[in-house]
Amino acid sequence: MEMRRCDHCDLLIGAGCACSRPAQREAKEFVGPSGTRFSGASMLISPTRHAHRPGCTHLSISDITPPVWGWISDPDPHLWARLSEEHPVHATEGNTARYATKRCQTCDA
Repeated sequence: MEMRRCDHCDLLIGAGCACSRPAQREAKEFVGPSGTRFSGASMLISPTRHAHRPGCTHLSISDITPPVWGWISDPDPHLWARLSEEHPVHATEGNTARYATKRCQTCDA
């Protein structure tokens, strides 16, 4: 049996990986009311400079629209862990003026 490594933490899935990014989240596609599409791997950037993951329990997909929100459709798997005040993350789609300096605590759990 082949052991896969997590794209986020690089540990073996099911044998050390404790990320909240299960494979099924990665495959799911989200569609906003304006037809905006992003994958479950996207990093969403709010007006409050928080980064979220699609499926966050306190967000509504209908809220995630440009020009209010920005996002990165295919971020580096380690970008989430590096995100900080010293390493802000800039949106590449939607409102590209948005940037995040904090991770959502719900998404980070």
